[in-house]
Amino acid sequence: MIGYVTLGTNHLPRALAFYDELMGSFGARRVFETDRGAAWGTSEQSPSLGVLTPFDGKAATAGNGTMVALALDSRSSVDAAHALAIKLGGRDEGAPGLRGEGFYAAYFRDLDGNKLACFCQG
Repeated sequence: MIGYVTLGTNHLPRALAFYDELMGSFGARRVFETDRGAAWGTSEQSPSLGVLTPFDGKAATAGNGTMVALALDSRSSVDAAHALAIKLGGRDEGAPGLRGEGFYAAYFRDLDGNKLACFCQG
């Protein structure tokens, strides 16, 4: 149902480097690029995550209550993605672990303060 999600950035080169490494670590690649940012996905037809400077030219802000969740294939993938995000300068918002029966997740904020989760079922 979701085609794409975008997050705002105030530091485009830094954000692109962060997401190139993070998204690439679990098989996503840039599927869209513009002078304002890029989007990553597994194909042009799959849902994607974009990081862009705001169209209106104003400063990007992290949405209070907004979070993007990235579905991964295993607990070890969740662990690795969370560790990589922190290594790249992200901020921990919840270490990897079970969050209810069969739901394994980790939470972090990117370099602009946007909140993301990585999760797997099972």
